[in-house]
Amino acid sequence: MLHGLLISLALGLGIAPALADTSTDPITPSEAPQAGSIIQSPNDHRAYRAVTLDNGLEALLISDPQADKAAAAMDVSVGSDYDPKDMPGLAHFLEHMLFLGTQGYPDPDGYQRFINQNGGSHNAFTADQDTNFFFDVDPGAFPEALDRFAQFFISPQFNPAYVDRERHAVNSEYQARRDDDSRRLAEALGKAFNPAHPVNHFSVGNLDTLNSDKRPLRQALIDFYQAHYGANVMHLVLLSPEPLDVMADQVEARFSAIPDRGLSRPTIDQPLTTPGELPAAMRVKTHEARQRVEFLFPIPDPIEDYATKPDDYLANLLGHEGEGSLLAALRKAGWADALSAGTRNADGSHALFDVSISLTEAGAKQIDRIQASLFDQIARIRQHGLNAWRYDEQARLAQQGFRFQQRSEPIDAVSGMAMSLAYYPLTDVQYAPYRMDGFDADAVDELLSRLTPNNLLRVYSGPEVDGERRTRYFDTPYTLTRLSQWPAAQTLSGLALPEPNPYIAQDLSLETFDEAPPRQLVDAPSVEIWHQADSHFGAPRVEWRFSLQNPDASKDARHAALTELLAGWLNDGLNERFYPAALAGQDFSAYAHGRGITLAFSGWRDHQSRLMQTVVEQLEQGEITDASVARVKQGLIRSWQNAPQDAVYQQMQRTLGEALIRPQASTPNLLAAMRTLDANDLRTYRHQFLSQLFVQAMAVGNLDAERARREGLQVANALAPALHADDIEPLAVAAVPETPPRLHPETARDDFAVLRYLQGGDRSLASQARLAIIGQLIGPPFFAKLRTDEQLGYIVNAGYAPLLDGPGLALLVQSPSASTRKIDERMDAFLKTFDQRIASLGDEELAPYRQAVRRELLTRDQSLGERAGRLWQALAYTDVDFQRRQHLAAQVAKVTAADVKRAWQALRERAPLSISAAPGATPSDIDALTSGFGQLPAQ
Repeated sequence: MLHGLLISLALGLGIAPALADTSTDPITPSEAPQAGSIIQSPNDHRAYRAVTLDNGLEALLISDPQADKAAAAMDVSVGSDYDPKDMPGLAHFLEHMLFLGTQGYPDPDGYQRFINQNGGSHNAFTADQDTNFFFDVDPGAFPEALDRFAQFFISPQFNPAYVDRERHAVNSEYQARRDDDSRRLAEALGKAFNPAHPVNHFSVGNLDTLNSDKRPLRQALIDFYQAHYGANVMHLVLLSPEPLDVMADQVEARFSAIPDRGLSRPTIDQPLTTPGELPAAMRVKTHEARQRVEFLFPIPDPIEDYATKPDDYLANLLGHEGEGSLLAALRKAGWADALSAGTRNADGSHALFDVSISLTEAGAKQIDRIQASLFDQIARIRQHGLNAWRYDEQARLAQQGFRFQQRSEPIDAVSGMAMSLAYYPLTDVQYAPYRMDGFDADAVDELLSRLTPNNLLRVYSGPEVDGERRTRYFDTPYTLTRLSQWPAAQTLSGLALPEPNPYIAQDLSLETFDEAPPRQLVDAPSVEIWHQADSHFGAPRVEWRFSLQNPDASKDARHAALTELLAGWLNDGLNERFYPAALAGQDFSAYAHGRGITLAFSGWRDHQSRLMQTVVEQLEQGEITDASVARVKQGLIRSWQNAPQDAVYQQMQRTLGEALIRPQASTPNLLAAMRTLDANDLRTYRHQFLSQLFVQAMAVGNLDAERARREGLQVANALAPALHADDIEPLAVAAVPETPPRLHPETARDDFAVLRYLQGGDRSLASQARLAIIGQLIGPPFFAKLRTDEQLGYIVNAGYAPLLDGPGLALLVQSPSASTRKIDERMDAFLKTFDQRIASLGDEELAPYRQAVRRELLTRDQSLGERAGRLWQALAYTDVDFQRRQHLAAQVAKVTAADVKRAWQALRERAPLSISAAPGATPSDIDALTSGFGQLPAQ
């Protein structure tokens, strides 16, 4: 359960390929096929039907014959904003409890086991205003999965035996997240506003808030469920390969029994602010080594204006990063490295307009001048920025995005659309995030009238803050100062509004190609160029990747740090120039890896080659200034410094990768090396890096082979590579030795955690297939035993965890209270029990797990980006095989119970690699302890 997760309503929802009609004329509501239909992208060939059951439940059915998974989601129009005052966190607790058995399916682990056994996944989240449940599964198991799912909303047991256990699980979740700066800041923020508004609520819950001191906890759950869970405030979405008539029957048969309690969406009756609360300044202490200032302005919730989007129009201008923008001026002054603007904390009546700026150390001392510059830019927009042409440009880009909307994973599609149904008319359930019907200057001006110094809460956060008070639940130090006026300050010069965007694609014609595997267009000693033409996804877009490989890129921590710095400098130097291109759908990023730097381009075919040439020119000839290097260096140091503040399970996973994937340097050693570098070092390294290159490239998308060859060679020839593929060390997986060291990440968290990695004996497809199936088998019982029954912690999981082509199983437990010794003991006890499970395993019991793994491997790519990523990854292996998934699936189909037993026995005979975290534990030098590990054999 992902408490508080914010789901963007601008997800790419449900798109199938369309190879005809390349028109990009605006789509308007009048073009909806008929009343009650949704406005679909021309690139969407799925079939839709909306139904309303007699009990009032609204459902949207989506038939997609190409879907490899079936999925469903239910959005309930109640969230943690409506917790009872005496039980904060009850809505979130209820979300947890619905998974733990119903009258028809009382087994508390039955739902998870069934979903997992049938190749699916499931989750839920509790937001401020909504609770959202979702799952996907193999289509053949969808009817039974739906039946189990429907019972959540018909006959939950609220089994007394599990009420107290799950209360401890919620407390473990609270403990696991209590050091997250985002949650700490959110709690502090509420102290500046109306105490009676839910912005002050504690939404997670813990042992203190979820107790029976005032009334029985189980009865409180039942009361809340009956008060807020009813068919009238639920929105259901199903996606399946089945015809719509079949799906309609499924919904009628399974969801008609949801009670009609005559409910309506609850509303917030308290204002966000009361007189005298603003203006105000707040300072909040963070754990992470980062500084940020947020300028927050209370505004009316703009949800009713979604068709014209005045807040998006304004956010686009204030959040612009191109030349003349506020961010560009702040970067030039050395005060900031990132800026964003937009609406947050919407509750149906009220919201906050937020301008958030990531500061440098110098910028943290210039907040008054930054604020003055912000208001200078706001005044400029009011005077010169209310232009229909700017709105039309944004609308045109939105229409291009909608016209060529890409398919998303079924589980994401249904979850997002179920929430959209709760907020938008049916016709706009997909179109709402893109809809821009016309420029409403009065609405923008009204919004601008709220962005004033007297209506401002300014929040500065940083690790050096000494707060006068502390919040109750996350113990966050803060100081709040009510003001009568702000100090005067000088504004920055050079601010301007954006010019017309020159990068908007003109040629959006779609070329049609026959399906074919990638082929190598160039096989020269120093250059490889691969290409796959695509029209399957119905968009004139291309994904380009150029891997600039150098044998010294990661030979030690210093070189690895220099490679990171070079990639970061390249991104930084192009930010202002490329921001308009990014708005127009042309994305670029450079990222460092073990063998060098990859240049990644994603966007419309039109204009893309020009951007590629610009990047190469900047890489080779751009000025490496002291200021740019200092800015990028500070950002990398800040990121690596904050690594010990990451969630503990993330630290464990990072340590595993650093221990076993070659070549790379560990984060602490990268940090130490980075501190010694300056601009002169980078200037020298750039020359050395570019003088010893092997270039590997791939284009996937809507362009022909001749154009791909020409554009690829333009980049490669400009780089003048001189090395061969054999000069570059291949990526490899290290073998866990017979007596592996126990590794400890450097952590600032107080939780305990153990990750135990059981590595396969070789990298063969046969080994990968067997461990993938064991991973499918081990996950549910591991969770059920150590999480549900023994309540060791909130973060508990086990499953298949390959590193490159090296198979392995990862068992992970993160606990706020159980020591690493106890976690190890309970893992050992579980593994002994699982030994017996494997020993008794038969082929009939194995079959559904084997089929689930096979179906997952054969799942088709959902988008052009997903396909490009998969094909590009195939080039990382020594033996290039673009059909790797299909070949592995064929191996999976052959695995017998006897094979699984032999593979498990071999795993148990080899020592696992153990990684543990505990407060005060001495961190390991990962590089030194693992440098002698050999390479995992191919077979």
